[in-house]
Amino acid sequence: MAKVRRKKSTTIIIITILLAILYMQLSTSIPNILPDLDKEDAPPVTGIHPVVLDQKNKLVAKAREIGIKIIITDGYRSGEEQNRLYKQGRSTEGDIVTNAQAGESMHNYGLAIDFALQLKDGSVIWDMEYDGNGNGKSDWMEVVAIAKDLGFQWGGDWTNFPDYPHLQMDFGLTIRDLKRGKRPPVDSHEYLEALK
Repeated sequence: MAKVRRKKSTTIIIITILLAILYMQLSTSIPNILPDLDKEDAPPVTGIHPVVLDQKNKLVAKAREIGIKIIITDGYRSGEEQNRLYKQGRSTEGDIVTNAQAGESMHNYGLAIDFALQLKDGSVIWDMEYDGNGNGKSDWMEVVAIAKDLGFQWGGDWTNFPDYPHLQMDFGLTIRDLKRGKRPPVDSHEYLEALK
């Protein structure tokens, strides 16, 4: 009798584990096939986060103080914009510029910006070696250093797909958290203080 109970218990445990594995596989490989049980209701994101905007403005000003003019080439992106960029170099013409589909980029949550250097004649460059202020240092890397001091993370530090113009603030949230409706508080300056 004890053997039968043990077999039954073992069978139930194995079935439970297999169902859990199946659930995880389905929920990660086929988006939206299963409901997110822990998804929070959150208002849609329609622009750049106020703290990111504030730090972006400080970045532009601090770069200008050392003789570097930058231009912000991208900020918040809608899902449609993100998918259009994702198709570039895949199903439409152009070079691949992102590996992120809609909902997979910090831009979609207003937590990222992209930048470039702007020359005196108004032209825009993405030259990481350029030294326009003549101090013997790469203007690009000077901007990156300022951005990191302001709390941004730099996409150039990524090993799998470096994104050199990309700066983001994740506020300790992952893409998975954001997809499930978690959002940083509107006034998240204490997050920046914790980084110092």
